[in-house]
Amino acid sequence: MPHAVSTQAAPAAIGPYSQAIRAGNFLFVSGQIPLDPATGALVDGDVRAQTRRVLENVSAIVAAAGATLGRVVKTTVYLVDMSDFPAMNEVYAGFFRAPAPARATVQVGRLPKDVRIEIDAVAHLG
Repeated sequence: MPHAVSTQAAPAAIGPYSQAIRAGNFLFVSGQIPLDPATGALVDGDVRAQTRRVLENVSAIVAAAGATLGRVVKTTVYLVDMSDFPAMNEVYAGFFRAPAPARATVQVGRLPKDVRIEIDAVAHLG
């Protein structure tokens, strides 16, 4: 039976959704934006700073399920401006070791709270 996974080490959901849902051996992490879980405020800075905060949030949620980012098998990166791709990719590479997860990166018109980036993830918990 699927069940919610949550942690105070990541921002609370800002809508009617769970931080993540565990279904069998898979964890589906909702899209994370660069919110500081301690304050609920948006992280100041460029897309590098925002990417770092987003991936720290994803990592905290995966940890709440008893795993690490090494168990992530798929991510989707949503960027407001594809020119941010190189900077995002540089930070992203520091969070994942080989083999890196499968990934899609898309440009979108707008994201919640007008942030520059959002990332969701799927982890295999074994």
